[in-house]
Amino acid sequence: MIVFGPGKIVLMDIENLNKWRFELSESASNYLLNLVLEGKKKATSSSLKSFELGLETMPKEGSLSVITDWRNKPRCIVKTKRVLILPYKEMTFELARLEGEDEDLASWQKSHERYFREEGKELGYFFSPDMEIVFEEFEVVEILNDAEKEA
Repeated sequence: MIVFGPGKIVLMDIENLNKWRFELSESASNYLLNLVLEGKKKATSSSLKSFELGLETMPKEGSLSVITDWRNKPRCIVKTKRVLILPYKEMTFELARLEGEDEDLASWQKSHERYFREEGKELGYFFSPDMEIVFEEFEVVEILNDAEKEA
């Protein structure tokens, strides 16, 4: 792959980039991926616990990563624009709407509490409104393999 930067061309091997996917089920994962591919989803929130346990790589501003579909097929490359660590209860709709999933903060809270409760069962933590989350804002820099929407 070739990435054009200001005054330079960089060859990039995506095999060396961090790869990740959304959610805990295939349908939800691919739904959120499609929102990214459509340009509607520009951010995501994860539990800080998943990073502390070494299950995910902490995003850094300016870093590139690959979002995959449920079957781990690379679908797009994103560049992290901003990373915030904040308590779940301090999420604002200004941030939540960048995730492209919800019409209001209450909807975001309901879906994310469900997700964090399910993830917590798998990882051994308990959801709390005080738990810290990692909010990552990103931009798509490349859609891979003419990615078609996942069903």
